[in-house]
Amino acid sequence: MKITQAEFVISAVKPHQYPEDALPEIALAGRSNVGKSSLINKMILRKNLARTSSQPGKTQQLNYYRVNDIVYFVDFPGYGYAKVSKTQREQFGEMIERYIRDREPLKLQLLVIDIRHEPSQQDQLMYKWLKHYEIPTCIVMTKADKIPRSKWDKHIKMIKTTLEADPRDSIVLFSSETGMGREELWSVISEAIAT
Repeated sequence: MKITQAEFVISAVKPHQYPEDALPEIALAGRSNVGKSSLINKMILRKNLARTSSQPGKTQQLNYYRVNDIVYFVDFPGYGYAKVSKTQREQFGEMIERYIRDREPLKLQLLVIDIRHEPSQQDQLMYKWLKHYEIPTCIVMTKADKIPRSKWDKHIKMIKTTLEADPRDSIVLFSSETGMGREELWSVISEAIAT
């Protein structure tokens, strides 16, 4: 995918704030610090469009990024971060569930998981939600450069087993450092927005 244009559009909390131009949307969910912002930046070949933070839990709305005027990346708040109050966590949960359940332009959900770690309970819950609402899902395993290639298969198997992953879901190994998986992920996205 040749990137000609990429811009941050809006941080939305309520449905009336979502863009209304009906472009297909690719949403990203994952725990805080899993590398969603770095993934977005690598996908669009920009250094800092999606702001990465050393403070996990920074994203508290749905952040919309428009790419090439053909698709939006929608970055969810990271989950599993302790400093966020219980009330805030519940609000995030409601906001995300409402989006997943009702959002017509949502074409694909990227469930972003750090390949080094077993999926958390929240990862598992998010995956179950996606399956419940029949949302097309791609499991993106980030930080692939952080473990030796010889261990990839073992870690992929662990993640698939823990999530009870649907064999029909795409799986992409990704590294924001090396760019590994970028083209493959764009292919998955292009296919999703074409259908």
